[in-house]
Amino acid sequence: MTAIDLNADLGEGFGRWRLTDDEQLLSVVTSANVACGFHAGDAVTMRRVCELAAARGVAIGAQVSYRDVAGFGRRAMDVPPAELTAEVAYQIGALEVFARAAGARVAYVKPHGALYNRVVHDGEQAAAVVDGVLLADASLPVLGLPGSQLLELAAKAGLSAVTEAFADRAYTDEGTLVPRGREGAVVTDPDAVVERSVSLARHGEVTTHSGARVQVRARSLCLHGDTPGAVELARRVREKLAAAGVTVEAFA
Repeated sequence: MTAIDLNADLGEGFGRWRLTDDEQLLSVVTSANVACGFHAGDAVTMRRVCELAAARGVAIGAQVSYRDVAGFGRRAMDVPPAELTAEVAYQIGALEVFARAAGARVAYVKPHGALYNRVVHDGEQAAAVVDGVLLADASLPVLGLPGSQLLELAAKAGLSAVTEAFADRAYTDEGTLVPRGREGAVVTDPDAVVERSVSLARHGEVTTHSGARVQVRARSLCLHGDTPGAVELARRVREKLAAAGVTVEAFA
C-alpha cells in the first residue's frame, strides 16, 4: 500500500503577527515543520504550536534556518560551519523544550528557505547541519530533497534520511526546485497542486518547469501554509490522496 506524509511549515509568526493558520492546518497535515525563531517564530508561538500538534497527534519537526528574521530565512548567507552547527543544535533544543512540555518530542529536522536550497549542493554547509543534528539528538531523522548533499551526508552519519517533494513548487529538469525569484517558481493553480500531489505519491513523478517528466521519489509531501487558501487546498489534497488509495501518515 502506498503511504505518504503531509507536512507544512507552521509557527511562522512573530509576536502579534501570524502568517499561517496553524490550528486549521494541524487538522489536516501529519507533520508540522515548526519555525524555531531564526527565520520566524518566537517562544510563545513555538509553545502554542507544539501544544496544538501534540493534542492532534501530529509529528513535530524542527525547521532550522539561517539567522534571518528580516529576510524570512530566504536570503543567501555565508555562515561559518562551526557557527551553523551550533545554531542548528540551538534551534532544535529550543523547540524540544516546548515539545516535551506538551507531552511530545521533536521527531525530525528540516532546513528552511535559503539553507534548504544551499545544502542541496553545498557539502560543507550540509555537513554543518548534519553535525548540528548529531549534537542535538543523533536519533532524529533529517527531511530534505532527494539526491541532496544533506541527505547523502546524513545517511553516512547514521541518521535517517527522509526524502521530500513539493506539490506547489516548480521543478527543474534536474529534479531540483526552481528558485523563488523566477517566474512560475510557485504553482498557484489549486487543481494543478492536487494533481501533482497524487502523481508524486502514486508514481513518484512530477512535470518540470519545461514540461518534462522527472522522477521525484519522496516519503513526505510539503504543502506551504503561507499560500492563499492553504487550508482548503490541504484538505483537497488529503481527500484526493485517500481517493487514490494513498495512506496519509507521519514518517516519524
